[in-house]
Amino acid sequence: MNSIITLKDIVVEFDGERILDKINLDIKDKEFVTLLGPSGCGKTTTLRIIGGFINPDSGTVYFDGKEINGLPPHKRNVNTVFQRYALFPHLNVYENIAFGLRVKKVPEKEINKRVAEMLKLVNLVGFEKRTVQRLSGGQQQRVAIARALVNHPKVLLLDEPLGALDLKLRKEMQIELKRIQQQLEITFIYVTHDQEEALTMSDTVVVMNGGVIQQIGSPVDIYNEPENAFVADFIGESNILNGLMLKDKLVEISGRTFECVDGGFGDNTPVDVVIRPEDITIVAPDESQLCGVVESVIFKGVHYEMLIDAYDYRWIVHSTKAAEKGASVGLKFGPDDIHIMHKLKETEQFGEETPDEE
Repeated sequence: MNSIITLKDIVVEFDGERILDKINLDIKDKEFVTLLGPSGCGKTTTLRIIGGFINPDSGTVYFDGKEINGLPPHKRNVNTVFQRYALFPHLNVYENIAFGLRVKKVPEKEINKRVAEMLKLVNLVGFEKRTVQRLSGGQQQRVAIARALVNHPKVLLLDEPLGALDLKLRKEMQIELKRIQQQLEITFIYVTHDQEEALTMSDTVVVMNGGVIQQIGSPVDIYNEPENAFVADFIGESNILNGLMLKDKLVEISGRTFECVDGGFGDNTPVDVVIRPEDITIVAPDESQLCGVVESVIFKGVHYEMLIDAYDYRWIVHSTKAAEKGASVGLKFGPDDIHIMHKLKETEQFGEETPDEE
């Protein structure tokens, strides 16, 4: 699959502060890509670079292999859906969707055809004459998506478009957005700070922090094989511990030795060790090297979340069976459940937020 958008060595600075630090990214045609990270990480700035709303201080933006630096937004084959949908309150649903086509002086017959296609695509047939003020938040979002797609862009940019919706509607719209993207077979580039959203919809997730890309991969790879402690901590819940890689496939945690599957770190090397809460089994104290006391038990619906104090660390454990608060328990996990990664500097793990830009 060919790359439709390529960012090469993109640098952006605001007021002397570097917002994007040599970003390199290839986005493939017909792919659903999510830019994921905390506030201030640079994800929205990256989206605006692609859309043409910001010009990089240095670096090159390519679209279909051609440089587009300096090309204004209306001349790029890209449309954007913002968190605030920016619908025209004085126009009904039909006219909101048709607006861009009228600006381009598209014949009325073609406008009728394309608007009808969009109304069917976003499940708003019958809403043509309704004013946008009479629509729910989810319906307004559908109108904004239809208005962006009616111009047949090759790429749709979505800047946290579900942020204003309630949880149930957000989950419904996640499914709808993925359906629309697959049906139209165009590239979606989606910005969010919501990990579940990214994992649910994306073909590829780009995790960002402090203006730097931390990891690029499929949702499964990002979750199961995080490249550093920041990614492990940001994507889902994790136990992140100090470890010592004694040699290949052997790590020391809390003064105890465990077999693992990783290598190549060198002998006696300090490392970060990540163990997911769902990969830990509660056993009797005499069945494990690691023992602790249950501090709290919270029912989460599909599982219990337990905090267990063991060797100066509060372990998070997820299990369908709850231990008693105050009980002494053992913590058991296998070599495949231990993920080893190079230690990051504190500034790399926890990037400072910028006040105005994401």
